[in-house]
Amino acid sequence: MVKPTEVTRVQELVYELKIGDVMTKRLVTVTPDTSMAEFKEVLRVNRISGTPVVENGRLVGIISLEDLIKALSEGDLEGPVCERMTRDVRTVSAHESVIEAVKVFSQTGVGRLPVVDEQGQLVGIITQGDITHGLLKAIELDYHSDEISRYRASHIFEDIVSDRTSLLLRYKVRARDFTRGGEASSKIKRALIRLGGNPQVVRRVAIATYEAEMNIIIHTDHGGEIVAEIQPEQVRVLAVDHGPGIADVEQAMQPGFSTAPEWIREMGFGAGVGLNNIQKCADEMHLESTLGVGTRLQIVVYLQPRGEGGAGASETS
Repeated sequence: MVKPTEVTRVQELVYELKIGDVMTKRLVTVTPDTSMAEFKEVLRVNRISGTPVVENGRLVGIISLEDLIKALSEGDLEGPVCERMTRDVRTVSAHESVIEAVKVFSQTGVGRLPVVDEQGQLVGIITQGDITHGLLKAIELDYHSDEISRYRASHIFEDIVSDRTSLLLRYKVRARDFTRGGEASSKIKRALIRLGGNPQVVRRVAIATYEAEMNIIIHTDHGGEIVAEIQPEQVRVLAVDHGPGIADVEQAMQPGFSTAPEWIREMGFGAGVGLNNIQKCADEMHLESTLGVGTRLQIVVYLQPRGEGGAGASETS
């Protein structure tokens, strides 16, 4: 069995934080008719390296310092930015997880991404620097919160005597409900923290569940659910997609392969790495799918160290 990847608190926060929490909300924009000379002054005064290009309140492009440098090298600062701006602009949504912006930065190599709301209106801009600043701030708040309150309910399993004690958490997942994407994983994570779960283990559960939850939101036609069973020795997460199912499971496990529609990819989702991220975080992963019926994905993460020979391992339901 491949050893699960360790997950740091920073990696966990990348999934947990929303883009709207870390983006720059004070927008500096130019119009298509703005000259490159005027754009140069905008960058100097505001100490920035690029801006969205907006016409009648609508995002039509993005112009960067690299475009200005090229104009300077060609001795052309009188032309309008519309002649040099990038028109095919990737955007991200304010309600998405920061991980979606990280994926787009990794795929495209761009330095900034316009952020839009649910109506498609420009509400901010995010850079890799914004993400770093937001993560540092969140880590600081997280540390102080942990210092103030160390409430744990780890005794819950000790106080209840039974042959098999477990806590069952169930969450409905709706198709294309990106606004609520990540809610189930966040609530499961909170429960594990309250139960005194090891932070490293909790992070792995949270990330694996988030990826499974987003896969349902992206691909399902009929909805699905996330069910987490927390036992003293392990967490068992069952992600059920009620259809349409996966045509080729082996192919779906290949990094970068995705059947997500183009409009979902344009939103920054469906990069084809979700199942691989789950596999890296899980101690056990079982995927079953029937085309036209649906998909069942079971993730097992051990809360306790496993003895030699896999002692204590439970059967797959």
